[in-house]
Amino acid sequence: MSDENDKKPENDPQLAAKIKDSARQIWLAGLGAYTKAEEDTGRFFERLVQEGEQLENKTRGVVEKQIKSVEDRVGDVRERATGTWDKLETLFDERVSGALRRLGIHRREEIEAMERRIQALESELKRLRGDDEEE
Repeated sequence: MSDENDKKPENDPQLAAKIKDSARQIWLAGLGAYTKAEEDTGRFFERLVQEGEQLENKTRGVVEKQIKSVEDRVGDVRERATGTWDKLETLFDERVSGALRRLGIHRREEIEAMERRIQALESELKRLRGDDEEE
């Protein structure tokens, strides 16, 4: 019976050593695959970052041009709107002044000019009266 026990695979020292050696090689292959994957992942990530930076640099110029273009258009529209508003305001002032003149209502500047003329005439009149009374 001992011959039969010696022939069983679990009792074969060479077979056990081969299995142990195979298991070790599988383990080492797994570690190598893990290390390789980790290295490749790092390189792949770095490559993605570089490509992203290149794309950002390309698109930054385009975006800045678009922003500048929009700002220029806004500036043009603002200038036109301001000019139009100024024209409208001037036209409104002219129309209101014309309507007030037709109604016989004078502008402040005209009234102030008349007041200055009246003061000048009163001063002249006083001066002339003073000259007349002395004679």
